Amino acid sequence: MPEFIDDATFGTYFEEFENTAWRLETRRGYASDRRSPNWARWEAGDDVSHGRPTAWGENVQVQTTAGKRFERVRLVDNPPTAGQRFLLARAPNNLASGEDIRNMWRADAERLGLPAVDFWLFDHRRALVLHFDDDDEYLGSELVEDPVQIAEFRQIRAAAWPQAIPHSDFAPGVASTV
Repeated sequence: MPEFIDDATFGTYFEEFENTAWRLETRRGYASDRRSPNWARWEAGDDVSHGRPTAWGENVQVQTTAGKRFERVRLVDNPPTAGQRFLLARAPNNLASGEDIRNMWRADAERLGLPAVDFWLFDHRRALVLHFDDDDEYLGSELVEDPVQIAEFRQIRAAAWPQAIPHSDFAPGVASTV
């Protein structure tokens, strides 16, 4: 079992990085999304592309205003799962905060040899590997600072980022994103 960081320190990594916070999202859904009020609204057919400011969005705005970048690559199945369609529908909210979200078909990720691991990479120096159970429940984050593992995460980023499709180009081609 990996050693998880204290959840109280999780947010500090998103304030203390110097240049880039980069995420690979590989899961087909997240239990936290399914429990959110926006999920129920989305299932009812409401537009959930924008919402009230959150602490996450406010921090992204502060950091991007300071010249830092938040980037994500989300893997998407064909056809997309409900969780993936929900994230496509919610992405404009994150984009408005300053994130750069790109998507990649899972089959393309598999051809590139990308692993099925969710993680954040900060400034090419440290990473947080996010662990989930079989029901998509978040278990905790493991801090990685080992240079060999960080080099592997950097290679994953280098392979994925240029192949991923910006949200504005990807989402219109996916049916039922609202």
